[in-house]
Amino acid sequence: MAMSSILNNDDIKKALDAFAVADSFDHKKFFEMVGLKSKSPDEVKKVFTVLDADNSGFIEEEELKFVLKGFAKEGRDLTDKETKAFLQAADKDGDGKIGVDEFTSLVKE
Repeated sequence: MAMSSILNNDDIKKALDAFAVADSFDHKKFFEMVGLKSKSPDEVKKVFTVLDADNSGFIEEEELKFVLKGFAKEGRDLTDKETKAFLQAADKDGDGKIGVDEFTSLVKE
């Protein structure tokens, strides 16, 4: 499933452009800019499944690094610092990965 079937392509492009510089990524602003905050829980879960590249049911640290590419292939890789901050913000149970419920909660913050 393509992210464009869930979110508006123009919103995705604007959000990726806004965070094009390394160490500028802010998940709260990003989720708002791509329109994810206003989506239903089912739509947020669909976005999660796109980002869960290995279909493990979790977004692991290695997948998080490429999260922006999950929205559009021209997205940049997150820096190690951004990846760790993103994981820390979402990983409420401390298992080192983000489950679908953790992701949904993070988007709605």
